[in-house]
Amino acid sequence: MVTEQYPKVYLYRRIVQAKLFIDKNYADKIDLSNISDEAYFSKFHFIRLFKSIYGKTPHQYLKYVRIEKAKELLNNEASVTEVCYSVGFDSVSSFSGLFSKIVGISPSMYLAQKKQTKEKITKNPLSFVPGCYAYQHGWYEK
Repeated sequence: MVTEQYPKVYLYRRIVQAKLFIDKNYADKIDLSNISDEAYFSKFHFIRLFKSIYGKTPHQYLKYVRIEKAKELLNNEASVTEVCYSVGFDSVSSFSGLFSKIVGISPSMYLAQKKQTKEKITKNPLSFVPGCYAYQHGWYEK
């Protein structure tokens, strides 16, 4: 039984190693060749294994990681252009298009919404605390 599971565990570790490579190097110019080399698989075999484990192709996962990192940077009020290049995109238009497709709004709109939310929190912080929690802690009565 142990000998039957060893190859599966070994293959899984190599796929996880490639995922961690993407997580670490998302801002660099990496492609399928770099990622599959990290896992020591052929490109096509690697794509099949990666998708079966994570539900996304390596390229889809790379785009997902880049957009999530971009959202984090935009939450910290970095400019759209700065965010674009720091997460590994070559052009602002391709970044904005992909961001809009995945998130549903443009990066500049996302940034504006986050700034607006921060301003509202600063003006009236209790409005962002659930009423049941505030009532339970005696912050106000119903």
